[in-house]
Amino acid sequence: MKSVLDATVFFTDYPVTGECYTTPSVVAELVDLKSRCRYDLLVAAGLRVRLPGADELARVRAAAEKTGDLPVISGTDCDVLALAGELGATIFTDDFAIQNVAGGLGIAVQPLRQRRAKKIAWKYRCSGCGRYFKTDGECPVCGSNIKRKLK
Repeated sequence: MKSVLDATVFFTDYPVTGECYTTPSVVAELVDLKSRCRYDLLVAAGLRVRLPGADELARVRAAAEKTGDLPVISGTDCDVLALAGELGATIFTDDFAIQNVAGGLGIAVQPLRQRRAKKIAWKYRCSGCGRYFKTDGECPVCGSNIKRKLK
């Protein structure tokens, strides 16, 4: 089984086996001693670090926009999703935004310490006048903040 590891795996002692991958952006997030040691152990066991392709990254961003997660998903999250999509791998993560976008892309997810995220649809509502919009930001009608809410 192919697995793509999010940073969460390196901060825990969750057991991973098989063909494992991660991205350079995940490796850059590993700054404490425990996560760096865990990374070194997994590299010694065969962990591969690989960049995803631009086409798959574009597909991930489109899916994140469709699910409403684009404002909260990071570049590292996009890399992890894109790599899993390219490899047909399972993502090991506790990140709910990653799980939500992965569901839209048909990518398998294995949560580590959290419950599995339920599929979420977002809407954006002005906190001042109550109007709905497609994205967050500032309301063009009253100037208040547009906030993301569950549908």
